[in-house]
Amino acid sequence: MKDYVIVTDCTADLPHEELERLEVEVVPMEFFVDGQSYHHYPDGREMKLDEFYRRLKAGSKVSTTQINSYTYETVFGPILERGQDILYICFTSGLSGTYQASLLAIESLKEKYPDRRIVSIDSLCASIGEGFLVYRAGLLREEGMSFDELAGWVEDHRLRVAHWFVVDDLDHLRQGGRISAAQAVLGTALNVKPLLSVDSEGRLLTAAKLRGTKKVLETFCKKIEADGEEPEQQTVVIGHAANLEMAEKLKALLLEKGLIKDALIADIGPIIGIHVGAGMFALVFMNRSGVERPS
Repeated sequence: MKDYVIVTDCTADLPHEELERLEVEVVPMEFFVDGQSYHHYPDGREMKLDEFYRRLKAGSKVSTTQINSYTYETVFGPILERGQDILYICFTSGLSGTYQASLLAIESLKEKYPDRRIVSIDSLCASIGEGFLVYRAGLLREEGMSFDELAGWVEDHRLRVAHWFVVDDLDHLRQGGRISAAQAVLGTALNVKPLLSVDSEGRLLTAAKLRGTKKVLETFCKKIEADGEEPEQQTVVIGHAANLEMAEKLKALLLEKGLIKDALIADIGPIIGIHVGAGMFALVFMNRSGVERPS
């Protein structure tokens, strides 16, 4: 048994099998569909993703809420009880109050477990960006990196995680205040897809407007070729919200061009899916040193 555990929250959107292999524990998050409460776990035990996206497309009323202290205690408590420390890699503070909530919960837990170490790191990453950071951290832990070394690595590398994604249904961005109603209508009519990213404060931004799927795929390839840290040696993460066809097409293209070593394909869960809608797909990778996030 290792002396510490990596914990993240379910917004990380890594495949369940990969999280289990890396022995990463996950804090579930609550969401609501038509007034009914569910908790999202990586294995989709309370609602499978197919069912979630079917209901989302059908117009169900959906919403999310952040993690509360009781949920943190349910996940953290057993780890601390068995004598292990916790490195928690948290969803970006730029999009949620989850990080601040984790700090409050940790202060309370430290009173009960004064001999244990619990560190929460604001990933400044979202969805599979957070998942990619967790994935790389998990590999380093497997290689024997110490608690302090890994915490330092996460802090040093979190802003080097590149997020690039597009959405299919612009109405979800309109509802979230990211674009105006007029932009949503016009963009849909002209098949214009906003290229979205995450800035240095972990907030969403529109980096460009692309027309057509071919242009999107070309842009993703150019981004990793120009900015990636030895991309041909990287296993990247490709995420999708009920859009496996596009995720597989992007993976095949990146491999065909020799731009990556491999890619994990990950489903976008309901916590993020509520805000981006069905059809979204994304690419995340590690930027080389010195490449700044868009602003």
